[in-house]
Amino acid sequence: MKLDQFLERLCTSSGVSGREHLVSSVVSDLFTSGEARGWATEIRSDALGNLVIRKAGSSPSAPKVMFAAHMDEIGLIVTEVKDQFVRFDSVGGIDVRVLLGQEVVVHGRRDVPGIIGAKPPHIQDENERNSSVKIEDMAIDTGLPADELAAQVSVGDFISIKRDLTALRNSHWSGKALDDRAGVAALIECLRRLEGYSHAADVYCVATVQEEVGLRGALVSAFGIDPDVGIAIDVTHGSMPGLDDSEAYELGKGPVLAIGPQVHPRVLERLKAAADEAGVRYQTEPSPNPRGTDTYAIQMVRDGVPTGLVSIPLKYMHTSVETVCLKDIQETGRLLAQFVISLDSDFVEGLKCCFKS
Repeated sequence: MKLDQFLERLCTSSGVSGREHLVSSVVSDLFTSGEARGWATEIRSDALGNLVIRKAGSSPSAPKVMFAAHMDEIGLIVTEVKDQFVRFDSVGGIDVRVLLGQEVVVHGRRDVPGIIGAKPPHIQDENERNSSVKIEDMAIDTGLPADELAAQVSVGDFISIKRDLTALRNSHWSGKALDDRAGVAALIECLRRLEGYSHAADVYCVATVQEEVGLRGALVSAFGIDPDVGIAIDVTHGSMPGLDDSEAYELGKGPVLAIGPQVHPRVLERLKAAADEAGVRYQTEPSPNPRGTDTYAIQMVRDGVPTGLVSIPLKYMHTSVETVCLKDIQETGRLLAQFVISLDSDFVEGLKCCFKS
């Protein structure tokens, strides 16, 4: 399957934080169907729902490298079913200003399509017209009569935004959940590129759950794997109106390597060296706040893990029209593959000595 086709399947699947099983199935089916059967040694899910894809290394004392990209997306949850309408609240960091007019799917006893509506401007008072609509003033209309709606939808049902993945010009793609299904696609691209290569390290590509509500999947999976090196693959802000060049990164110019307290200096050096060896163009980003990605969770498990963060530039984060360049995903996968090929036990041992006087 081509990368853009796989990305489309990922992004059009529902996977609100805590309900990622459909996305997990898309990834695991790629391997069980035979399309990617030779790319992995083992595939398993843990108790929280993380999908762990392992590719064994050639060394009996192989170091373990963990790549993590979260497969959950922001979404909604039903708080009330009243008359013909569904009230809701957010799961994860949704900007409520972009919700009005969205198509959604309510995942009740069966999937129920709906739209998010609110009082139109014609009948709003002056204060309402001059402010954004609050989430408590919105409602989902499914078209069902009250009794049938109540039979299909209950409080606590999850709701996902309905949006196709749209091809734009210059290898740009736009849709929902590219944060961070783009990272998941980069993991698969890495495994594809490793096919046929001999590498010492054991590779664990983890599609993590519940990142958007507290990095929970990465914490659990990193504890179970106990990696020697851990790298999160996520997204960062792409260049767009309203952002200075110092705050955003250009689409189509390669992955972004973070520099900050959550990034081990020797892991960063090796990532840069791997990029140079593979001819991958990259950008760098100062990242003073370590808490925003799976990197933080991986770094903090057990007695600490040397970590890095590789990001894919993305416009319009946490909306249903997130936009990435497919070339950046491909180049991220190529960088990760070269990083794996370059790893050996001596490098891992050197990480433990980095901060000694």
